[in-house]
Amino acid sequence: MKLKYYILKRSLFSIFTLFGLIIITFILAYIIPGDPARLMAGPFAPHEQVEEIRKELGLDKPIHEQFLLYMGRLLRGDLGISVHTRRPVIEDIKEYFAATFELTTVSIIIGLIIGIPLGVLSAYKKDKIPDHLARLFSLSDDSKPQFWLVLMLQLIFCSQLGMLPSGGRVDYQVLDQSPLTHITGLYLLDSLLTGNLPVFINCLQHIILPAMCLSYASLAVITRMLRANMLEVIREDYIVTAKAYGFPDRKILFKYALKNALIPTVTIVSLSYAYSLAGAFVVESVFSWPGLGRYAAFSIINSDYPAIMGVTLLVGLLYTIINLVVDISYLLIDPRIRLG
Repeated sequence: MKLKYYILKRSLFSIFTLFGLIIITFILAYIIPGDPARLMAGPFAPHEQVEEIRKELGLDKPIHEQFLLYMGRLLRGDLGISVHTRRPVIEDIKEYFAATFELTTVSIIIGLIIGIPLGVLSAYKKDKIPDHLARLFSLSDDSKPQFWLVLMLQLIFCSQLGMLPSGGRVDYQVLDQSPLTHITGLYLLDSLLTGNLPVFINCLQHIILPAMCLSYASLAVITRMLRANMLEVIREDYIVTAKAYGFPDRKILFKYALKNALIPTVTIVSLSYAYSLAGAFVVESVFSWPGLGRYAAFSIINSDYPAIMGVTLLVGLLYTIINLVVDISYLLIDPRIRLG
């Protein structure tokens, strides 16, 4: 009963948070210089056509009436029409979000697979060569910009070695020879579900480099955070007692220490995941990845206010949902946490 009450309370708080975000995005869109009606009509459209679009969008009404109209459209799932694609923003988001979700999920999996063992090893070998190397690797994330890493990896593995493709999500020649049946919109998953190995292999080759670039920041943070938490946990009395009883180091580290050290790391992983979903602009732009970040970048360049507001609201919704899931997961991971 307490868990249900807690979920309800957090859900209501999340709704208020989203409502505040809606108000802020609406006000910003209202005060930013520019005429959405003129942008939609085009620079050479006659004044009468612009006025007709302005009336159709309700831009000729007072701000409070515009906000009520905007809320009504949101409740119907209408985010408006994109200026540069001339399509409903909700349809664009559905198309581009699947690519970003796939890229981000693969990147966070890479970060966990590499970051967790590296953090444990660094804590276990404290002040030794493996620890120094792991810290040097994790701290190097702060010493260079992401676009530099993206360009260097692209130069080495694509231009010099020719091992991996330089951009895109899949080769269209492969799709022509082995058409993909779309089920979820995730190419890797859909190709596996339908047994389409040529497309799966080709998609895997395309996603390796952008996923590695995107995972580097979260990998470094996971390594540093887990190392610090592990060093705290292994000084606890129950770990010292387990060592005194002669338990193997591997069992102590991975069965007892790691479980408790992962609790604060869950927050970092979830926020890194949400940040990657929202902030893959550089990686998607350089690798021509048809995702949400690239769509948002083009929208900003073209002053596409409906698309920008739609992406902003989606990002806020994702952050809210992920934070809610993390709060609930604490109760499942650590039974010592009690509801207040």
